[in-house]
Amino acid sequence: MAELIKAIARLAEEHKATIMIGRTHGQHALPITFGLKMAVYAKEMLRHYRRLQQIKEEVAVGKMSGAVGTGAAFGEKFFEVQDFVMKELGLKAELPATQIVGRDRYIAMLSLLANVATSLEKFATEIRNLQRNEIAEVEEYFEKKQVGSSTMPHKRNPITCEQICGLARVIRSNLLPAWENAIQWHERDLCNSSAERFIIPHALILTDWILYKMKQVFSSLRVYPEKMAENIEISKGLIFTEAIMIKLVEKGMSRQEAHELMRQCAMEAKEKGVHLKEILKEKKEIVELLDDIDELFNPGNYIGKAPELVEKTLKEIAEELR
Repeated sequence: MAELIKAIARLAEEHKATIMIGRTHGQHALPITFGLKMAVYAKEMLRHYRRLQQIKEEVAVGKMSGAVGTGAAFGEKFFEVQDFVMKELGLKAELPATQIVGRDRYIAMLSLLANVATSLEKFATEIRNLQRNEIAEVEEYFEKKQVGSSTMPHKRNPITCEQICGLARVIRSNLLPAWENAIQWHERDLCNSSAERFIIPHALILTDWILYKMKQVFSSLRVYPEKMAENIEISKGLIFTEAIMIKLVEKGMSRQEAHELMRQCAMEAKEKGVHLKEILKEKKEIVELLDDIDELFNPGNYIGKAPELVEKTLKEIAEELR
């Protein structure tokens, strides 16, 4: 997990000022930087890293207090015996316990694994989407002699990200039996045992595997800034309506008036199939307030504090993982 965070952080550092389009609802929204996107992912994984430390403490417990948890069979030596055994095993003693340690602990662990898997599937899904031919802003590394399809020689499929997505769903599926295993008859029954022998090792192994594969993906990810810049132009300037609206407000126009004016201009540009700047230059109320209309369509002027946000995030990550 730490190596994955570092791999994502390297991308964030390299591309903290690489401008791309931000998307909401699958539609072009506002400019962001690819580095900011990566910083968000790195910070999400850092939270999982912290949770992992907490979960380790929670699940690393044991008990040797007998069939119902009283320690009666050891008599006066019970605490001494249990403490000795737990020390040998590198565990803390659960006080008190029944015949087994509380399964709420395993629910917490498997929930974390499911949470991690969900983040990885989210990252992999984003890469798959950005690798689509219609977008083509990033791409999984493709070996020189790698075959994408047995029948379509041109294919370069994001197969590692697809594998991550599929296995993440298996990891999450282990949560349902984990919850149900916590329901015991009296001081314990055996319904949990058979399921746990399957779900615990498999969830751990699969999570470890997709973490490893995700690290491979980010460590060798191909990023195409030129395509990102090209895609920004697809909207023909519509993504700058918010930035222009704010400029109009700064010049004295009310926000509501500026919003409605830009909405009308955007709809007109879209209906006519022309660049938004051509519509703005025809509007007297806009030309009178804004001097250099062309400069308003420079995406570099509207990425806010994205590079600084990346730097602050990377500093926090470096301090925690040093």
